[in-house]
Amino acid sequence: MGNVWSEEGKFRRWLEVELAATDTLAARGIVPKEAAAKIREKARVDAGVVKRIAELEAKVKHDVIAFTIAIGETIGDPEAARWLHYGLTSNDIVDTAQALQLREASRLIEHGMVRFGEILERRAQEFRHTPQIGRTHGVHAEPITFGLKVANWFAENRRNLERFGQAARQMAVGKISGAVGNASHLGTDAEADICKRLGLDVAPVASQVIQRDRHAQYLSMLAIVTATLEKIALEIRHLQRTEVREAEEPFGGEQRGSSAMPHKRNPVSSEQVCGLARVVRANAGAAFENIALWHERDISHSSVERVILPDSTILADYLLARMTDIVSGMRVFPERMRRNLDATGGLVFSGQLLQDLVEAGAAREDAYKWVQEHAMAAWETETNFRQRVVNDARIKVFLDREGLERTFDLNRQLRYVDAIFARVFP
Repeated sequence: MGNVWSEEGKFRRWLEVELAATDTLAARGIVPKEAAAKIREKARVDAGVVKRIAELEAKVKHDVIAFTIAIGETIGDPEAARWLHYGLTSNDIVDTAQALQLREASRLIEHGMVRFGEILERRAQEFRHTPQIGRTHGVHAEPITFGLKVANWFAENRRNLERFGQAARQMAVGKISGAVGNASHLGTDAEADICKRLGLDVAPVASQVIQRDRHAQYLSMLAIVTATLEKIALEIRHLQRTEVREAEEPFGGEQRGSSAMPHKRNPVSSEQVCGLARVVRANAGAAFENIALWHERDISHSSVERVILPDSTILADYLLARMTDIVSGMRVFPERMRRNLDATGGLVFSGQLLQDLVEAGAAREDAYKWVQEHAMAAWETETNFRQRVVNDARIKVFLDREGLERTFDLNRQLRYVDAIFARVFP
């Protein structure tokens, strides 16, 4: 990913657009074929050319002009070199080449998302039937399995993959329509041919630049992708808390958690993911600011994109790799999950008890009061909820011992796990 956004990588994409334009115009009889052949043969970008571009830009204060001068020097034939950049304006090159860079970046990100999905599926299946307490507001609610939690992550990653693919396709467009988008110098047919050579769709209409709503959508999707990674990292951080300790991120054999406290095993990798996801979200905000430009173009978006496009794609790629490693190596403690689930003496079955009482003929308001009375007492006194319920004569009228066994049956709570997995992993 770093190579995609290196100076040399950028200028190689610029040259790719220039060569596609020259070859197309030669095929159409506009540029001499000999000149086009010489340009393709001699024009190059390497470390020395990148250095030369920087030297020229320091003088002319214009990166595309510096680029065309430096590339012209590599051609070594003034007669051929004069046809370089023929009929083009700077952003014909910059925006179209940027689409090539983003296409490469998007492929890497999509690959990372696919790989992450494979790890999520493996771990979801591994813990499909591992009971865990579900929490709402951070408080014990009803039983789930850890596999269900990971399956939820998998499904969200799959949605992200679909949405990101659409955003990436929206970015795979070029424009060779000149300084105000009227295509007056080369015409629309030549524009379409040049983009086709590059494997890009042509923007149906543009100003001097491709319109930045596309970029805002793309950055928004990167923000969503990394927000999902943050969501997963945050969950791991919560599960790693000492009081919970149901799962934890990998901890290396030589790793140390604190300079002062040798016992510490801190979720620092997950915390890093949470922190860097904020940067991508902030960059998405900057992309929205870039949509509104003066008339047919100003330059206010350009400096912003030199930061937010490399940073956001590099961060998304990095965070996907980071979370893939975290989830792949994540330690899970099923015994602790079960111990936490049982910690409240059956309180987590209060909803099922209420439903069973209503089905057995109790008035809902009465049943709710009975169940809540025992639930609150169990909370306050740290006594066993199930035992209190079993001894309540009011409840016995509607549910015998066998009925209560069914109420407090964990397998009953989790009987649809396989059906849910069949929907997630068809």
